[in-house]
Amino acid sequence: QVQLIESGGGLVQAGGSLRLSCAASGRTFSRYVVGWFRQAPGKERVFVAAIGWSGLSTAYADSVKGRFTISRDNAKNTVYLQMNSLEPEDTAVYYCASSMRSLLRYEVDFWGQGTQVTVSS
Repeated sequence: QVQLIESGGGLVQAGGSLRLSCAASGRTFSRYVVGWFRQAPGKERVFVAAIGWSGLSTAYADSVKGRFTISRDNAKNTVYLQMNSLEPEDTAVYYCASSMRSLLRYEVDFWGQGTQVTVSS
């Protein structure tokens, strides 16, 4: 069992930055792929970024490539999402997710509760 708790969301102006954190419980956290999804009002939840257990492999949605960076610190059981050059279109609830399989295929084992990110124009 893995519990995920997100933090770091908030209100920011377009062009600004935020860093989201996902703190996990569970001694097997380092074995999981961890990532982020987001859900805008009235839209489906979509993949944003993922990072492999070692931190060496990452994947990003095309819409955030070059602006967002995912990283993890297994010693702290924490995954981060650094979001730069934020746009109003990035406004959504951001969810941390973990999987023993593939987040790119939406094979999520555990979800966090979500954190709101609002980007004003």
